[in-house]
Amino acid sequence: MGETRDSGIRKIIEIDEEKCNGCGLCIPNCAEGALQIVDGKVRLVGDVYCDGLGACLGHCPEDALRVIEREAVPFDMEAVHGLLASQKEHPVACPSVSPVNLHDSSPRPAERESALRHWPVQLRLLPIEAPRFQDADLLVVADCVPVAHPNVHASLLSGRTVAMGCPKLDDIAGYGEKLKEILKKNDVRSVTVAIMEVPCCSGLNRVVDWAVEASGKAIPIRKHIVSVRGNMT
Repeated sequence: MGETRDSGIRKIIEIDEEKCNGCGLCIPNCAEGALQIVDGKVRLVGDVYCDGLGACLGHCPEDALRVIEREAVPFDMEAVHGLLASQKEHPVACPSVSPVNLHDSSPRPAERESALRHWPVQLRLLPIEAPRFQDADLLVVADCVPVAHPNVHASLLSGRTVAMGCPKLDDIAGYGEKLKEILKKNDVRSVTVAIMEVPCCSGLNRVVDWAVEASGKAIPIRKHIVSVRGNMT
């Protein structure tokens, strides 16, 4: 799609394969879907898909990405739409889905009382206006966090109204609109976001930032990251 068109000198992403460790943190930040993990490294799947604006820069912990000028076919938004449609129909595996064995010899913790104060918790099922949101501290949590974090009820759920979702598998744009309306129509005091350390989870941070800004309200946001071993920062 578009690769047969005349080439010219333009800005485009270059990936330093020696520096790239395949973490994939840059992938969710490429709106055109031009970056993928191939053989353990991030690759540009086609020049035609890269606009050269560098939105993915700054998300690489190894500083393996940069914008250069070289000969390349022109950027083609129509080709991008086709690529994104194909990726939606046949999702590219997130680098975080590689199986990991977590060896844990610690004893099972004693049962504690649940801190959950309402039901449902899935963001798609929550009402837009409800007493639970009035003067509330809202917790927007990725749905893997309660499985990974051993103290989620005491450290995150306690005293908060929760909205749960997955930015990888669910409708992230729909999440943004839903959160925006909840924030606009209720007196929410603060928003806490808790995501996993895996790349695909970062979309939840971005959608919360957008929803708060779109609501027109100055609502403080706190952000936490939970590792696959359950540590929270």
